[in-house]
Amino acid sequence: MESWILAVMIGAPIATGVGGYYLRRFVVQKQKKTFEAKAQKVIDDAKEEAKDILLNAKDEAIEIKDKAEEDVKSKEKYVMDLEKDIRRKEEVLDRRNESLDEERKGLADKVKQVEAFKEQLKEAKSEQIKTLEKISKVSSAEAKKILLNLVERENKEDLAKRIKELSEESEEEIETRARNIIAGAIQRLASDQTSESTVTTVQLPSEEMKGRIIGREGRNIQAFEKELGVDLIIDDTPEAVVISCFDPIRREVAKVALENLVKDGRIHPTRIEEMIKKGKNEVAAEIKKAGEAAAYEVGIADLHPDIIKILGRLKYRTSYGQNVLKHSIEVAFISGMIADELGADTNLAKKAGLLHDLGKAVDHEIGGSHAIISRDIAKKYGIAEDVLHAIEAHHEEVEKKTPEAAIVAAADAISSARPGARRETLENYMKRLTELEEVANDFPGVDKSYAIQAGREVRVIVIPEEIDDAEATKLSHDIAKKIEQDLDYPGQIKVNVIREVRATDFAK
Repeated sequence: MESWILAVMIGAPIATGVGGYYLRRFVVQKQKKTFEAKAQKVIDDAKEEAKDILLNAKDEAIEIKDKAEEDVKSKEKYVMDLEKDIRRKEEVLDRRNESLDEERKGLADKVKQVEAFKEQLKEAKSEQIKTLEKISKVSSAEAKKILLNLVERENKEDLAKRIKELSEESEEEIETRARNIIAGAIQRLASDQTSESTVTTVQLPSEEMKGRIIGREGRNIQAFEKELGVDLIIDDTPEAVVISCFDPIRREVAKVALENLVKDGRIHPTRIEEMIKKGKNEVAAEIKKAGEAAAYEVGIADLHPDIIKILGRLKYRTSYGQNVLKHSIEVAFISGMIADELGADTNLAKKAGLLHDLGKAVDHEIGGSHAIISRDIAKKYGIAEDVLHAIEAHHEEVEKKTPEAAIVAAADAISSARPGARRETLENYMKRLTELEEVANDFPGVDKSYAIQAGREVRVIVIPEEIDDAEATKLSHDIAKKIEQDLDYPGQIKVNVIREVRATDFAK
């Protein structure tokens, strides 16, 4: 510390008055100069530092500018090289286009030459045909026919052999597969046959009950028949009354009502009305129960209650001796099993199989095919479109478009045509056998034919001098096709052509 500052600091407390004031002022001015000198030094240092920074920034800016100029020059060179390459490729393409144009012109000229050559060939061929017709005195159509006949005669044996080979190969594989599926489906079912009839018999406890059923002046039997629209046949059959009616449900109501009347013992018009009403309720309950049982047995749980009732009515409907409800259940099971084997929609096939004959419950009330009626009923209650198609297509009224439709049609045919399923009248049976024999007898070279095995096989005996072994194979194929086109039949029919040569001599 400077000596004068130390002296001031020591003497300041002593100094007083004007002398003290000037002393303090001197000290302050001295300090101010010191601070200003320091501040000036700081400012000078800052200016030097700023000057250095500015110089460095200028150097960096110059360096960046030089680098940028180099990059620009490099990219400009790249662009110029790219433009040169593009121009070179354009020149190549132009040369190729010129070459293609020349080739097109050459091809067009060649096409014209070919067309002209075709015309010349056509004219030459026409001239040759005219010349040949003059020489042979046979027209081209006749010559063509002669040539075709010649080729046919030469290749008939080879063609028949090939047909036989192809038939054996395809039929063996298809038949084995189909037989396994169908046999498996049928063997898993055991359905009963119900005889078709329009009468029902009610047993009576005694002969005296017949008089009570008839009533005074026939008033009881008249009231019964009028109320239900049935006929009561009271004849000499002991202890039995026969109910006759074409409507199976009315016949069932009459049976239940008459049985209840016989049990009750009080038979008069008022009581008859009460029992008929009770019988209708019982039969309606039984119909609903039968429909629910059928749906439960097949495993279909989403059916509308009204469809259940219509389905239950099929319990009292028969077709060719086959109960329609049992037939529907059987078709549902067969459809499901076949669909499962073939990888189709099992539930869809089972539902369509169960509902395919709904129309038979009301076909006496509504006109039209029962397959279409069944479709309309199912559609009314929201059944899916693919199920509707399988229902409507099961009797060929509609072309089959899905595997399930074909499966349901096949299952219906299987259920209807299996042995014991249906009962045909003798007249229809004989008519079908006669038609089969007539179709076979119409072919040339057939000596006689026999429909055997209930019409499931046609055995054809041919004249050996007119039909050889190769032609026999073709004949069986032609007869089978003719049967398919002209006849309606359940299941399938085997055509068996037999050719035999017998040599006879006598030992004397």
